[in-house]
Order: sequence, then structure tokens, then C-alpha cells
Amino acid sequence: MEHLLPSGMHAIPSELLDLRSDANIDFDLLHPQPVNGVKNIWFFWHSGYASMHPYTQRTVRAWHRRFTKQGWTVRIIDRLPGSKSNIAEFLDVTDPELFPRAFTDETLTGPYALQHTSDLVRWPLLLRYGGVYADVGMMQIGDLDTLWNETIANPDSPYEVLSYTPSGQDHHYSLCNYFLAALPNNALFERCHRLLLTVWGADGGKTSTDGMHASPLLRGVPLMGGEFTITEDDGTFIGPAEVSRLLTDYIIQGQVATAVMGLVDTEDNWDGPAYCVAHFYAIEFMEGSQLINELTAWNGQDAFDLLSLPMPKQGEEEFDNQKKAHEIVEACLSRSFGFKLGHGLILRVQKVTLGSLWRSNPGSDVEPGTYAAWLRHGIAYWNQNDVPGRVALSLIPPTKVGRLLA
Repeated sequence: MEHLLPSGMHAIPSELLDLRSDANIDFDLLHPQPVNGVKNIWFFWHSGYASMHPYTQRTVRAWHRRFTKQGWTVRIIDRLPGSKSNIAEFLDVTDPELFPRAFTDETLTGPYALQHTSDLVRWPLLLRYGGVYADVGMMQIGDLDTLWNETIANPDSPYEVLSYTPSGQDHHYSLCNYFLAALPNNALFERCHRLLLTVWGADGGKTSTDGMHASPLLRGVPLMGGEFTITEDDGTFIGPAEVSRLLTDYIIQGQVATAVMGLVDTEDNWDGPAYCVAHFYAIEFMEGSQLINELTAWNGQDAFDLLSLPMPKQGEEEFDNQKKAHEIVEACLSRSFGFKLGHGLILRVQKVTLGSLWRSNPGSDVEPGTYAAWLRHGIAYWNQNDVPGRVALSLIPPTKVGRLLA
């Protein structure tokens, strides 16, 4: 596939790739080494790597192939009894300063309990060990190692946090919890974690995120996604206001981060807006991690159908849909830092996504000769020549002045 290498990319030298078999890589992933530095790439799958869907296993293997030779260690944390990757092997799951009671007791409820379980391990792992936390549906494309070395790991750089953010936000800051990176004990993440635990601990302890959007600790923070609607399978219509509340509850970790980023707490010597402007290396959300969705108008069926098309054989021309698929893959590989496959609440809005269709059609993401296989190859074996620029964040007024937990 080297003839399909997009402009602005290069093939990763073989000595920088782990080119062993999938079975050998899987063995490493199932037998994690002790943490011995900050170059950690953390994932979470409640029932363990072996039970993950094949297409997400391929995503994690691609991270491993590309980054372990550069000093990174990839770990898939779980809650599987007896597993060497169980979160209890890395953190004290009974410590109330690390986890809410529902996590400790494994009593989280609701349709997204497993997603919220994964939310609750992210900041504790990063605060203790540092590195990158990514969802298993996060396909890495850009040069993570170089960006890390130029920002977070560089003592002369002011940047302390890497994540994605939408550009053009004038009234608040935000980040995407599907990709978070920092050194241990990061000041922003430490406060975010304290606030999240307090929100979970309200009313004697929550077992789900239902209603958390209304927490008085989050007052002043705008709710998410005010333009979406849902039509359920039985025809029930849910309007934008209710969907906004549902979405905010679903991504409560992101809402908490927005609250801390907009907080000025003089007693704690915390100025969130000033911190974001000075220390947050924000990668543009749409271009950087959602470009396939943007180019297909968030139509998961269209994205799946286009990427499933066979590529023309040598000497053949591309037809209209093939040309569109070509443009999508080339744009994603050359312009995006990553691509996040969606599987959660978005399925109530969109019904299907590229990720859900790859899940229900095993092997479709690597079917030989398709545009999907081209995308997969590029993610595993190619790299971009440059790192993404930073979204210019302007200093905006705080959304709250006062104490973090008051």
C-alpha cells in the first residue's frame, strides 16, 4: 500500500515498529509489566482485552505496534477477577479519595454503567502514573510521541495537558475525555477528580449519573448538545432540551472538566481560565478526531458503506463513491490526529455509527482491498510528518468564582 501514502505522511521505519505476530502482541497486552515511567498508554475494558471486539483489539494493537519501540507501554485495565490488568493491581479501589462507593462495590447502574466505570479510572490512573488515557475506540493517527516530547515531557514547554477541544467556543472551555494526557499529579486533573468524586458522592452516594447535570456544584456550566433530538424505535420523540440533559449526564466527566476549567478559586490559588490559556495544548476536535463523521454528515451507514467499497485494481478508474471514499481516507490519515469511533448515547441519536457497524460486521474494517483496510494500514504503519497545531484559546471570564466544592 506504499503507493497510497498520502502527502504529509511517511512510512514508519521498521525498527520503530513492533512487527511481531498479533499473538505475540496479545501476549504482551495480557501480561502487563510493572509501571516504571510516565510513558503509559491506558485503556479500559471491563471484562478484559481478550473479550474485546476484534476491531477494537486491532486498534489497541496498532497503538502497541507504533509506540512501544519509542518507550511507551500499552495497558488495557479491567475489573476481571484474577486478571493481572485488574484496576486493583494499580490502584486501591477501596480508597474513597480515588473512587466513589458505587465503583468500589461494583454497583453502578443504568444503560451506560460500563462507560461510567471507565470514566472513573481515567483521572486516578493519570494522577498516579501519568501518560495517555484513550478509549478503546480511539484510533491514533498522528505523531503522539513527538507531540508528547515537545509539550508535556519538555521542561521548557508551558503545556501540561493534551486533549481535544472544539474551536470557536467563546464562553467556556472543554476537553474530550476519550483522549487525555498529562504527567502525574496534574493540577487541572486533580481538581477535576475531586469535583467528580463529590458529584458522585451526593445524597449518600450515586449509583448512576442520572440527574448529575443539575448538581449545584456545576451551576453556571452550559449543558451539552442543545441541538440534538431523538426519535426512539417506538416513535417517541425527545426534544433538544431533554437530550441536552441526557447527554450532559452521559458525559458528566466532561461537564466536570468544563466546570474546573472555568473556575476561579482564589483560596485554592486556582485560576482555570488562565491555566487553560497557558497550559492546555488543545487539538481541534472536529478536524482532529471526528473528520470522517464531518465528511459523511455524521451518517454512520454512509461512512461504513463508503469504507467497505473495494478499491479499484491497478489500471482501473475510481467511480464517484470510490472517489469520495478515497478523499475521506486520505483526509483522515493526513489531517486528523486521531479518529474516535462512537458507540454510546450517540446510537440513540444516529441509530448506527461506523463503530457499531464494524462491531456487527466482524472483519469489515480490514476486508482486503477495501478503503477501510487502507485506513487501517495507514494507522498502524504510517505517521504524519508534522504534529497538529494548538487551538488558540482566548482568556474568557470565569463561569464560577468561589470554592471548588461549594
